[in-house]
Amino acid sequence: MRLKYVVLHKNKFMHKFPRYKEYKALFYRILLAYFFYMIARILFYSYNSGLIKIDGIWEFISLSFHGLAFDTTTILYTNALFIVFSIIPVLKNTNKGYQKFLFYLYFATNLLMYATNFIDFIYYRYTFSRSTRASLDTLENESNKGLLLWNFLTNYWHVFLLFFVASYIWIKLYKSYKIHTVHEKSSAKYYGTSIVGFLLIAVLCIGGIRGDFKKSTRPINILDASRYVKNSGQADVVLNTPFAIIRTWNTNSFKKVHLLPKEEVDALLHPIKQYSNNPSTKPNIVIFILESFGREYSGAFNKGTKIPNFTSYTPFVDSLANHSLIFTNAYANGWKSIHGMSSVISGIPSFKDAFTSSPYPKQKIESLVSTLQSEGYDTSFFHGAPNGSMGFLGFGNILGYNHYYGKTEYNNDEDFDGVWGIWDEPFFQFFSKTLTTKKQPFMATLFSVSSHEPYKVPEKYKNKFPKGTVNIHESIGYTDYALKQFFATAKKQPWYNNTIFVFVADHCNTIAYDEYKKEFNKHTVPILFYTPNEKYKGVNTDWAQQIDIYPTLLDMIGYKKPFRSWGRSLIGDDTVAPFVVKYSANVYQFMSGNYICTFDGTKAVGFYDKNDKAMEHNLINHRNTEMNVLEKRCKAFVQDYMERIIDKRLTTIK
Repeated sequence: MRLKYVVLHKNKFMHKFPRYKEYKALFYRILLAYFFYMIARILFYSYNSGLIKIDGIWEFISLSFHGLAFDTTTILYTNALFIVFSIIPVLKNTNKGYQKFLFYLYFATNLLMYATNFIDFIYYRYTFSRSTRASLDTLENESNKGLLLWNFLTNYWHVFLLFFVASYIWIKLYKSYKIHTVHEKSSAKYYGTSIVGFLLIAVLCIGGIRGDFKKSTRPINILDASRYVKNSGQADVVLNTPFAIIRTWNTNSFKKVHLLPKEEVDALLHPIKQYSNNPSTKPNIVIFILESFGREYSGAFNKGTKIPNFTSYTPFVDSLANHSLIFTNAYANGWKSIHGMSSVISGIPSFKDAFTSSPYPKQKIESLVSTLQSEGYDTSFFHGAPNGSMGFLGFGNILGYNHYYGKTEYNNDEDFDGVWGIWDEPFFQFFSKTLTTKKQPFMATLFSVSSHEPYKVPEKYKNKFPKGTVNIHESIGYTDYALKQFFATAKKQPWYNNTIFVFVADHCNTIAYDEYKKEFNKHTVPILFYTPNEKYKGVNTDWAQQIDIYPTLLDMIGYKKPFRSWGRSLIGDDTVAPFVVKYSANVYQFMSGNYICTFDGTKAVGFYDKNDKAMEHNLINHRNTEMNVLEKRCKAFVQDYMERIIDKRLTTIK
């Protein structure tokens, strides 16, 4: 009787959901892909275990578990068409011919992508990273592709053998689950349940492709694999090669150009800096990278703009500016939060495509982190959002921060804003308290959270800060208040008087004034250096940018060794004239001296007077000597930038 009940119950269920077996088959076939991607991960590590340090089987299992998110993205991208054709209601889905079509579609796409994992069994030992779109691009100009393939096949026949064995087993397992032909009739039930199933599966696939189902700023990318590792090589165990190729397919505008002789590039750029302006000291360094805290919002940075009815929303920052060295003509070197971190901490700007989402971030990078650690500094990164948000944890691990403090370490969800992270005021207090436990000297970076869409403030502060004229003004006022409270606490700490404080925005945000809608006023940020003894004080109107912060701080502490930097010290570098480089409106924009040059990557396409921020008068037909030099500086920057990143020379190596 019990067996009869189970059979009847099953038949009743299948009657309500007539395509149950098809969905079950789809699940099985997708599950097979996960299984074989895990096999490829094991084989990849087996071939490269001497290059990637993993402490035991449990650490490998942990890395493999985190790799499931990256496998999911790859498998769902690869099988997108297969999934669609498996679930669309055409009544003939179970027919033998239709299932044969699905079989060929499944393996034509899956085996092609799967094969790239096997190439990296060998290729990894030469590149120390998973293959990317850039790896494919290196073959474009090879005239002997056939010979290269033959050499690979003969020298590494065992890799091909493993691929064919895995493929054979995969095909056998696929065929072991058969779908028998069911003659469906057109009915409301059939189409209704099919539509529900289609929508549900589509939602699951979208979440899987992005990497999560939570509110997220972006889909996961290569950088996120570094969130889970103890050393950079482990990220390649978390990743799979098809994922690396997919995520870098449209992000490789990184191509070498030869526009000037190397000697001229070095003379114009001085990419290796070395300063002797100050005695060697070891003050603490605290850097606030303030979310969306554009220059437009602060009165101290707009005294010369003459904007009608200008209102400041940062009374504390304005008061601190009176005792600080501030730069009122400063720019961001990118347009996203992760670009700000890359520019400020490692001096690497982002242009058409972000460095951090390119094929190249996983390499040795000389930065504030590495140089200060060499001087005995403890280094920490603080961000009140869920750990790993924005890609900060992954890039922080690449840079080598000693500690990361996020929402997990804060460990009190009562202060969670419900969207992005811990409110700035309590997290800034946590920041101050944690710094007090550090052994000096330390370098700590805090990336704020609250001045971000949806621009909320805590309920207890409703109507405390001016609403302003655009959506962000109130939350800017709240973050400014959080800074005030931080300093009220920090002043009482033993480390305070021996600390250099830096304020900079990651990028600008909602624009209220027409002046900041002008093309060359976009991406403007405040830069402020404050020391309690007011050693550095004043207003500087020269060109300045985020990538200048790294060399400036090393100059301030009297760091004597040479280091790689495209920026310049803002307090004592006479080798390079003040300048700004950024990418906007599909061109590089290089600002220096009296002019702004727009540059397409090989040549100047426009010159504008430095005061013509709206780009109204192109002076390219009235070139002079200063413009010609400016174009050469553009060429030098782009050439050296591309070469160093692609050749993995982001250190003092010349």
